[in-house]
Amino acid sequence: MDTDWTVVTLAADDYDDVRGLWEESGLPVKPGGRDSREQFAQQLAGGTQVVLGLRSSERLIGVVVVTHDGRKGWINRLAVHPDTRRQGAGQRLIIEAERVLREQGMHVIAVLIAGGNEASLALFERAGYTVYPGVHYLTKRDSQDV
Repeated sequence: MDTDWTVVTLAADDYDDVRGLWEESGLPVKPGGRDSREQFAQQLAGGTQVVLGLRSSERLIGVVVVTHDGRKGWINRLAVHPDTRRQGAGQRLIIEAERVLREQGMHVIAVLIAGGNEASLALFERAGYTVYPGVHYLTKRDSQDV
């Protein structure tokens, strides 16, 4: 693990770096909806979301969105720059996200991983997460942008 990495709490002003990293990492981005600059700022201001970044010098190399619903914590949108993968950055972000959630009183932490994302599935399994049997994720959306 790189000892020059620094974990930072990101703010609305970091939106361009976060969105750029999501795009470089291959995460789907909905800039006209839930991933817009305005939504990013609003979600941060809501008090149930923290965005953590991992920096090497001044460069953002990893990001994770940490949320909770008052009873369960969620690790969302974990992304690591392709040049930095398989060096422990994802694991470091998971550890930091768990720390934040436990400080917020969360004792159950969950993550949703899109089908076919075997790298993320393996990363979270190495971090001690298990597939919860019998769970189906369903969604109802007002538009494709949310």
